[in-house]
Amino acid sequence: MRILVLSDIHSNLVALDAVLAAAGPVDRVWHLGDVVGYGPDPDGVVARLIELGAVGVRGNHDAAACERIDTSLFNPEARQAIEWTSATISPVTRRWLASLPETHAEAGFGFVHGSYRDPTWEYILDEAVARASLVLLAGLGVSCGLFGHTHVPIAFRDEGARRTTFAYGAEDASVELDERPTLLNPGSVGQPRDGDRRSAFLVLDTEAAAATWRRVEYDIAAVQAAMREIGLPERLALRLAFGR
Repeated sequence: MRILVLSDIHSNLVALDAVLAAAGPVDRVWHLGDVVGYGPDPDGVVARLIELGAVGVRGNHDAAACERIDTSLFNPEARQAIEWTSATISPVTRRWLASLPETHAEAGFGFVHGSYRDPTWEYILDEAVARASLVLLAGLGVSCGLFGHTHVPIAFRDEGARRTTFAYGAEDASVELDERPTLLNPGSVGQPRDGDRRSAFLVLDTEAAAATWRRVEYDIAAVQAAMREIGLPERLALRLAFGR
């Protein structure tokens, strides 16, 4: 089975469509939250995921857009974008976002947006925080945990004896999927933050037991123009060009 794993699309339909074209035929589409927020096309992104039968979890921006969490928890630019999103989205989009669970497990993989001890808010940015989530995977009955939120493609692996290793997900790099507890972040589709402005995504090949990171260019200028037209914060538009 070939599975496309997406995270942090952030209402960027142009980037999402570029990823779908680059990924080619897949059997499943999984997403790890923050489908909306920051970008100009929340309804378009949700409609595309519904069309694809995508399965996934709710991120903090998704929760805020459907009024599950307080927008005061966001920085001013993120809050402005999510308030615009919440006021703009269709009833279909709102219901779909509200229906997303915080956690999910399927085909031996766990899904969260943040971490396995705090699915909504905690960032897995270092080995110490990763280890706390790796310990929890066994209780979920899975050996591979998928997560997003940081916008950085990375893998953390439990090597035993309380030793955790990590590797950044360089383009076309692969990780072997075996019995060792592993955390994988596909990076961000709609707002990369690892210094590479191209959309990031992950392809799981269950027959080959491997996960491979991919990158693809998209029309950033078109997305920036759309953001400016609707009055989203200028910094959110500018940062797309730098992957930060």
